[in-house]
Amino acid sequence: MSIIIFIVILLVLVVSHEFGHFIVAKKSGIRVDEFSFGFPPKIWGKKVGETTYNLNALPFGGYVKIFGENGDYENIKEEDKKRSFVNKPRYIQAMVLVAGVVMNFLVAWLLLSVGFMSGLPSSSSMAPSGSTVGDQHITITSVIKGSPAENAGFKTGDKLIKLSTSKDYTEVSSSESVQYFVKKHVNEAIAVDFLRGPDAKEITVTPLNNKDGSPAIGIAMDTIGTLKLPVHKAVWEGLKLSTNLVVGTAEGFYKLISQAVVGKGDMSAVTGPIGIVGVVGDAAKFGFIYLLSFTALISINLAVINLLPFPALDGGRLLFLLIEKIKGSRINPKVGNIVNMIGFGLLMLLMVFVTYHDIIKLIK
Repeated sequence: MSIIIFIVILLVLVVSHEFGHFIVAKKSGIRVDEFSFGFPPKIWGKKVGETTYNLNALPFGGYVKIFGENGDYENIKEEDKKRSFVNKPRYIQAMVLVAGVVMNFLVAWLLLSVGFMSGLPSSSSMAPSGSTVGDQHITITSVIKGSPAENAGFKTGDKLIKLSTSKDYTEVSSSESVQYFVKKHVNEAIAVDFLRGPDAKEITVTPLNNKDGSPAIGIAMDTIGTLKLPVHKAVWEGLKLSTNLVVGTAEGFYKLISQAVVGKGDMSAVTGPIGIVGVVGDAAKFGFIYLLSFTALISINLAVINLLPFPALDGGRLLFLLIEKIKGSRINPKVGNIVNMIGFGLLMLLMVFVTYHDIIKLIK
């Protein structure tokens, strides 16, 4: 079931991204020859007007084939030049290239806005002025790697209800109540009652001393509840959250890439298709709104990734346009196509590498 949900999410996000390229190219008078979801082999195809629409077997991406995008301007017939991507002004080419990213941002904004209208999980401290966060619980927001909590099986999103030992217990009313109880019972087994989605569970964990000597189980907590907003506020908060996610995701990618350059990259922080399927399954268990939020996050990630100045990505194509603007002439199409092919090959190798690590994580 998780695989089906993942494919549906990917279908929505990829089609949205490619539709951005498609519609801006069409409106700019550029001919679009093909609109495809997935990669070959082809399962189904139909030509409507001048564009062929394809459904391919490998649902891990998609593309639009825009006339003249390969830059081979010398072999374009004179009568076709007006409808060629490469013969349009550079600002129009840039608009076509960035349109996919914009669509991913708009999809995320729409999903988060709908989430706020329906009731989105939110920190009580981050609620807009005049708004009320209902159904509040002390919720785990992160689990430290290698900590007693991770070893015991706690996950982000678990809602803490009660902590108890053989002689003591406390109802969880605040983050401070959890911290106080843990400090009282260092090196003792603590039974933790919590909710994971709709399911009540219990896990036993033993606090250990941190490097600074303070006892802890290795979690971060916050008061999380359901924030439901009227339409106008939901749209505004959806925009703010989408923008913050773009900034946070960009900072995360910068940190990951900069660490990789100096040989300190952590592959555990990278998840490929197999890993995402698992996360999608977890999100679906927590409920539709969680799945909606996760889809928005994937959409933001796709937007940021595609803006990276790497060959074969939209950001790489934008970089080519900038280079052409600076040098005052076009890049040799043969050179551009070779660079893009190499970039695509490297991306496929990266995908295989990340997928391998996803499989290793599952085996472990």
